[in-house]
Order: sequence, then structure tokens, then C-alpha cells
Amino acid sequence: MRQLSIPGAWVHEPEVIPDSRGSFHEWFRASDLGEAAGHGLGLAQANFSTSRRGTLRGIHFADVPPGQAKYVKCVRGAVLDVIVDVRAGSPTYGRWEAVRLDDADHRAVYIAEGLGHAFMALTDDAGVLYLCSEGYAPGRERGIDPLDPELGIEWPADVAPLLSGKDAAAPSLAEAGQLGLLPSYAECEAYYARLRAREPALSPAGR
Repeated sequence: MRQLSIPGAWVHEPEVIPDSRGSFHEWFRASDLGEAAGHGLGLAQANFSTSRRGTLRGIHFADVPPGQAKYVKCVRGAVLDVIVDVRAGSPTYGRWEAVRLDDADHRAVYIAEGLGHAFMALTDDAGVLYLCSEGYAPGRERGIDPLDPELGIEWPADVAPLLSGKDAAAPSLAEAGQLGLLPSYAECEAYYARLRAREPALSPAGR
């Protein structure tokens, strides 16, 4: 697991082993994630989406606690996956980072509770798999406009974005802050500490 520039976000870059039959790779290993984040991923829900080229999903996040951590992989085609720090008070508040996820390199990203997540499909029929730490709870789900000019996310210029009505109507980051919709960085850090406290100490023998 390689940590990204936003604390709480990591990318997994597996070794892909090809042979005459196809290929093999490990796309998730609990011990690697546990060593990186200091706690495991409590799997509560697994989602799968298909998207035509240009589909833009997000920016989504959930109230913390408990929020919703995600482990995301593209199993067909390619997407541009974007993590946004929407945690009010964070030293990297408003920062975003993009990772290409596709069915060739087989990268995956882990997004901690409280971080915003979005992706754009770069190919038709892009298939994305999400492992989620909490189930979907409509009353706790929030969104930010992925085209917010203040965020300035560099979506591919040659792809017209296709948004749902809900995502198109989402507030800007500044508006969400004024409305009190953003998770607190301090509350997120306290929640991460509670998750780490539940885990047994990581030792070479226990890995």
C-alpha cells in the first residue's frame, strides 16, 4: 500500500502475474491494509457499478462517525478515480488526488472515512467494485459538486461529463461548509484512533 498525498488515502499496486491462460493478482490483502491504516476494513457492504464513458459519480462521503471507508477497484475498462479531502480543519482540506484504475494495472484505492470520493468512466461499460465499511444510509450520505471550479479537479478535457440529477445539484465545497455538511477533521481523527484501538498490535509474527 502506498500512501497518497492526502492522509487516509492509499493506493494498492499489485504484482500482476501473466501466463498463457491469462493473469493472476492479489487485489486485496487485509494484512497490508491493516499495516498501512493501523486497522482493518470491516466489510459491511459490497457494491458494483457499470458506467458508460463520461459518467461522473460523486463527490460522495458520509457523516462521521461512522462514515464509510471504501476500497475501490476497476474490474473492467478504466476510470479516473479521485479522492478529495472534505474534512473541515484538515491540513490538506480541499486537496484532491487522482489515480487511474483499470483492468490492466489492477490498482485499487482505499479511502478512509470522511474523505470524498468520485470517479469518471474513461471507457464504455466500465465496471467498478467497492468494498464498504458501512452499509448505505441515505440520511448520512452527502455530496459535493464534482465540477466545483474552486476545487479545480482536472477531469479529462476530451470526455463530456454525465452526472445524475442529484450529483449535478450538489453544493460546492464552500457551500457545504457553510451549511455544516462537512465532516470534522478532529472527529475523523478521533474515529480513526478508536478503530486502531480495537486492533491487536501488528507484529512481524502476527502478519
